[in-house]
Amino acid sequence: MREIVINQKKTLQHAAIFLVSILFFCLPSIITLASAADKAAQEDELNLRVQQFLLSKDEKQSKTLLKEILADPKATIDHLEQVIQHGQLYSPDAYVGSLHNEVQVGSQEMSYALYVPKDYDPALAYPLIVCLHGAGFNGDSYIDRWQSRLGEKSLLVCPSMRGGAWWSSEGEALVLAVLEAVTSRYHVDAKRIFLTGMSNGGIGAYLLGMLHADRFSAISPMAGGIPDEIFPYLKNFSSTALYIIHGAKDSVMPVELSRKASKYMKKEGIPHVYREHQREHRIAGGHFFPKEELPALITWFKNQRRIADPAEVVSVRDESHLLPFYWTEINETEGEVADLQRSLFEEKDIELVRSGAFPGLNASIDGNEITLSTQLVKKVTLFFNRRLIDFSKPVFITSNHKQRLEVTLTESAEFLLKEAKRRKDRTSLYSASVTIDLIQ
Repeated sequence: MREIVINQKKTLQHAAIFLVSILFFCLPSIITLASAADKAAQEDELNLRVQQFLLSKDEKQSKTLLKEILADPKATIDHLEQVIQHGQLYSPDAYVGSLHNEVQVGSQEMSYALYVPKDYDPALAYPLIVCLHGAGFNGDSYIDRWQSRLGEKSLLVCPSMRGGAWWSSEGEALVLAVLEAVTSRYHVDAKRIFLTGMSNGGIGAYLLGMLHADRFSAISPMAGGIPDEIFPYLKNFSSTALYIIHGAKDSVMPVELSRKASKYMKKEGIPHVYREHQREHRIAGGHFFPKEELPALITWFKNQRRIADPAEVVSVRDESHLLPFYWTEINETEGEVADLQRSLFEEKDIELVRSGAFPGLNASIDGNEITLSTQLVKKVTLFFNRRLIDFSKPVFITSNHKQRLEVTLTESAEFLLKEAKRRKDRTSLYSASVTIDLIQ
């Protein structure tokens, strides 16, 4: 019995020594795991603050969140870019299938139809197709027509606009509000957002696409067209893919509209695809989008990606759209300039459109050398990130064949965050800027 007790004591001693040895060798790993967990929690906290800041519409809350973010030692330019681009949080219980939603546009409540794949996974980034309907239709009727052809690999959204008046300021505001609503709730791949439309929707795809070409990876107007006088705005597609479809026998929107636009773009060197079909519908005649054309369009869509920072920017604006465009922004114009939406009912603006009073710029970048060519522009701001310039060296800016500026720029985390919030864009991120007065 005594021998058994002694052996039990020795066994317990050996076990204790064994456990101490395990703890001794494993303790650094345990501490490392605990530290990693703490670090992950801290990073989650920073990410949460950044996401709240980007989405907050309360000025006081935004200021508080910005101060807290900038006080965090982990809030470096590189880390913040990653958080902005990839840290957005999505609900695991999002609604799927065919949905009818409301959206606030100014003081109005408007609607849009949305289709979300039934096997939607918030961990995956999905393409988004924005489809604009024609006159006599609405978003709900278009969602049924398109979804059955597209299948389950993309999100599809079809806003509803009275009369299909997509060229109006109200139509533009609706599309932008719907984009913001969908991308804030669902995991959309910002590099794969497409804009298309049929008939009046085709006109809208042209006009909204031209004014906001930097937000889309590709535009596809169908059976639409624009007046010759505003063809210069097609230059905004220089870095955005364009696929035009029109029926040769279209008696509602003459095919000559698309032929002229294609001819202009060929002359200006703007890359695009032009498809002219010969089919006729028993009711619509040649004014329709044949389902046989869809597979080629979808295959083309799959190969398109949004360009965030093109080496050359061509920007043609109007008075109401002095907005950021890639890494440029026209701030002030010189003399009277046209307003596209106002020209629908104001004779003065009609004449300005006819005379080609469009403010615009061409900006190219090669290393830290930037060349600007402008028309009717007084002041412009250029935005920069590490993919565009080397911040350790000065930047040289030549405008209209004159040496204007040599400047050394410093990156700012605060500027990066504020600019991402202002643009409502998680792809085109900039950490510094310079504003140039071209008239001085």
